[in-house]
Amino acid sequence: MNKLTIIGNLTKDPVTRTTPSGRNVCGFTVAVNRRQKDQNGQSVADFFQVSAWNQLAQTCQQYLAKGRKVAVVGQVSVHTYQGNDGKTYAQMDVMANDVEFLSSRSEAAEKSDQMVAQATEAMGGNVDPQSGFQQVESDDLPF
Repeated sequence: MNKLTIIGNLTKDPVTRTTPSGRNVCGFTVAVNRRQKDQNGQSVADFFQVSAWNQLAQTCQQYLAKGRKVAVVGQVSVHTYQGNDGKTYAQMDVMANDVEFLSSRSEAAEKSDQMVAQATEAMGGNVDPQSGFQQVESDDLPF
């Protein structure tokens, strides 16, 4: 059985693309801190390339952002490649079966408030932030 569970933080915003067959895939990198420190007392992290597909991809794109904490469960594979410096490197890829968003609710609420502010600005400033509805004057109605 090949099943990996990691908990870490996104290193940058996720990127979603659509395959030629029409399937969505969302890619992001998760940094997982190790318990031990290096010789200089600095934290050491492992980096995992994660891909989420279809509906999970859409959900990840909508709710994840750089710095958010996530738990990912999926199959892991390792690929090697040769860098520009001629050295061989290994990359750990995870095909996610499940992604759980672990950032605090206050962080999620802050992001939500930012989205409401952006929507309000886009609608010309006349959106009620509590309800999210745009106020309409009766003279603007076509009937």
